[in-house]
Amino acid sequence: MEYVYLLLLMGVVIALCVLINRATVWLKIPSLLLFIGLGMAFGVLFRLMGLGNFTDYALGNVVCSVCLVFVIFYGGFGTNFKEARPVAGRSMLLSFVGTAATAGLLGVCVYAVFRVLPFGEVGWLESMLVGAVLCSTDAASVFNILRSRRLNLKYRTSSLLEMESGSNDPMSYMLTAVFAAVLAAKYAVAEGEALAVWEMAVMLVSQIGFGAIFGVGFGFFGIFLLKKFSFNMGQGNTLFILALALISYSVPAALPGIFAGNGYLAAYICGLMIGNARIPQKRDCVRFFDALTGVAQMMIFFLLGLLATPEWLIRPAVLLPALCIFLLLTLLVRPIVAGGILLPFRARLNQIGVIGFAGLRGVASIVFAIYAVSILGENNLPYDLFSIVFCVVLFSIVLQGSLLPAFSKKLNMLGDGEDVLRTFTDYQDETDVCFVKVVVGETHPWAGKKLRECVMPKGFLIVLLLRGEEVIVPSGSTVVNAGDLLVTAAPEFENHNDFGLFEEYIGKNHVWEGKPLRELHLPQGTLIAMIKRRGGTVIPYGATVLREGDTLVCIKIPPKEEQEKADPAALEKSGERN
Repeated sequence: MEYVYLLLLMGVVIALCVLINRATVWLKIPSLLLFIGLGMAFGVLFRLMGLGNFTDYALGNVVCSVCLVFVIFYGGFGTNFKEARPVAGRSMLLSFVGTAATAGLLGVCVYAVFRVLPFGEVGWLESMLVGAVLCSTDAASVFNILRSRRLNLKYRTSSLLEMESGSNDPMSYMLTAVFAAVLAAKYAVAEGEALAVWEMAVMLVSQIGFGAIFGVGFGFFGIFLLKKFSFNMGQGNTLFILALALISYSVPAALPGIFAGNGYLAAYICGLMIGNARIPQKRDCVRFFDALTGVAQMMIFFLLGLLATPEWLIRPAVLLPALCIFLLLTLLVRPIVAGGILLPFRARLNQIGVIGFAGLRGVASIVFAIYAVSILGENNLPYDLFSIVFCVVLFSIVLQGSLLPAFSKKLNMLGDGEDVLRTFTDYQDETDVCFVKVVVGETHPWAGKKLRECVMPKGFLIVLLLRGEEVIVPSGSTVVNAGDLLVTAAPEFENHNDFGLFEEYIGKNHVWEGKPLRELHLPQGTLIAMIKRRGGTVIPYGATVLREGDTLVCIKIPPKEEQEKADPAALEKSGERN
């Protein structure tokens, strides 16, 4: 019966995370921080129940690594390369050269910090390991801040940050793996038998090279199959892409020796290619992966909070080094690296300032710290790597994540002409259309008229006319006959998330049976949009009488104040219009 309690725990945790995520709209803090806090609260609860501390780093490494595959794959899948192309070169330099430079410069700072603070001597390899673990910006944290706060940054800065944060985790992982392997060799054997420099170089080259090759290969393979075949099994395309995400990570990571590639890099490239290709059922894929990665992020941050022990985090040997490392990384290392890479491109100083400040650390850094601890053991390192990295991430999410909107505004980097959602491939702007069928009955006002004579709302377009078995591409002179079925295109309504849809079935003895709509006492804000009747659809009006067997499709419109709380940006725009 133990699995029952495990499932109960998972259900409770996910439900609480969803509720907490809703609360962040009013608290104005990153939701990821609250997920960590929830995990720490459960850890304290377990200790009070006598279950002890949860310190299974091996299990944490497995769970977090699997979840991170989906986060990184969707980071590529959700990147709108068309929008990011103008800044792709700078993003890639920041992702690879910048990440490596950050690791090296931060390693020097860590070495200096432990030389100054009286918490024991730390060698160069141990210092560089900390730099490698913390050198990448976190895609989950950056995406969360950009989307939730609608930071429309000028000069395509949102695209640059989004592409950099989504693609630099593989470099950090490779550097972490290299330094962890070197330290493992150092601790296990004599120093003279440790890994040679050329072996480290070969490891890096093979990780990048084979990771990129497999990522591109699986990307082309997936696009070919998705366009060539139709997986007619409901969400077949979505399931195939899910399988491809797992395969693109696993195959290069499982190969032996010098043929082993970086699975995270392969997954990101594969996701980037598929996400920017014209494939069927793409919107379904976006919705699925959006939900999947949301759950993955919740589980990762909850598990990380569960692994953390509050009394360990507040020890001077953890808190002081973590604070010093965070300040040096945020105020010195990241700005120097960002400026050094972007100044040759003649980037503006305010843009460099925001990019330097927006280098949030997050889940990837803690996952890589867990990976290093699981290889090296907790007692071999001269410091508590997990706790230090955990504190740095907390400082980053709390301070950088909360202050980034105000900092961007202070540097005059917020632009009304930009839309941060355009940097994501799941963005749907006002040019997107939906298709609606119109059945022309005997009494329809369009029956017997030419299309040019039909009065219809602005933005509507008749794209097809179906007359029996005949399919007609209409023109203005096409006459509409009774019995025709028109396929119309119209701009799609995008802010539907604020409105709830539900169905009401009119069974026998239902209180609404036999009544016209005008006599119904509907709850405030409720509208009956259509009626499903005997396999057909009825667009109702006040005199429409409800019958037994009808299914009403109703829209629940929330009160204005709730809409404003849910979408602060919409409130500002409505205030401007009024």
